[in-house]
Amino acid sequence: MVKKRTGEPWMDAAEFGRSLPRGVGLNLLVREIAPMEAFCRDVLGATIIYSDPDFAAVELLGSIFMLHADHSYAGTPMSGVVADVETRGAGLEIRLYGSDPDLIETLARKHDHIVLAGSMDKPHGLRECIVVGPDGYVFVPSLAIGGWETGS
Repeated sequence: MVKKRTGEPWMDAAEFGRSLPRGVGLNLLVREIAPMEAFCRDVLGATIIYSDPDFAAVELLGSIFMLHADHSYAGTPMSGVVADVETRGAGLEIRLYGSDPDLIETLARKHDHIVLAGSMDKPHGLRECIVVGPDGYVFVPSLAIGGWETGS
């Protein structure tokens, strides 16, 4: 593993790992942390818990996910998976239920990100748009048309 970080991280890696809740987690491998960190913060409205040139922990909609720079994965099995891949996450939509698609579409355009599909009401009961973040990751912010029903 190659590190560009100077100094110590905010938390021991093992301690951070043990602190994560049960459930599904995302770890996005990115060429560089800063562009995806800015997208998550400025477009998606995420809170950056911690960030350095190697790693970032991000909180969004009550979930925590991670960003790892490619160089920090050098020598791991995943480094071969993303080597020379232009569009990361091909075939994956990262759906953000409870996120305002109109606001995120506006912010994505303001920050010069690709909007694949503008906000619209869909037959499956959600208003959504499709935006592309750094490294080609696709995000679909969605709100239930008429609001979220209790128990859903």
